[in-house]
Amino acid sequence: MPDIEFFFDISSPWTYLAFHNIQPLADEFGAKVIWRPFMVGGVFNTVNPTVYESRRTPVPAKQAYLGKSLADWARWTGVQVNFPPKVFPVNSVKVMRGCLVLDGEGKLPAFARAAFEAYWRDDLDIAQDEVVREVCARAGVDADALLLAIAQQPVKDALRDNTEALIARGGFGSPTIFLGDDMYFGNDHLPLVRAALERAR
Repeated sequence: MPDIEFFFDISSPWTYLAFHNIQPLADEFGAKVIWRPFMVGGVFNTVNPTVYESRRTPVPAKQAYLGKSLADWARWTGVQVNFPPKVFPVNSVKVMRGCLVLDGEGKLPAFARAAFEAYWRDDLDIAQDEVVREVCARAGVDADALLLAIAQQPVKDALRDNTEALIARGGFGSPTIFLGDDMYFGNDHLPLVRAALERAR
């Protein structure tokens, strides 16, 4: 069974849905999830700048439908998603570095889930240290140790390396999922990931 590489940035609501959905899918097939935190803004700046133009000049009908689609997917997935009225887009660099630090301790899923919920459910600005501390408390993580760790250059470099690795492999956004060299983009492509896992089984 191939490993599931999951490139993600908490700043995306579609990634929140995929994060929630990928774990039971992996368990069902006995596959291992390899978490690959990265900065989606770095990807947009390098290979997908049209994202910024679409935000500046949105198509009203498309925006309305995307809102409906997000609500439909959230309902079907069973998670609560509220588009943040105060801060969007958000600077997620602190929590993404935190994910890297905690991956080696087996605490990434709990921390990432708490960060997703803080931003996409509770409208908290995850760029702020006090919110990172709240996320740590929810996930059972030592906040002082984490804030110290994410300021270290090797952690910053590792996040940049993941971002550059995704670009090199043809990725352009979050979430991006790989089964070996086979790439899938977006929560809505998880049925195709499932089909590939079924073929592998």
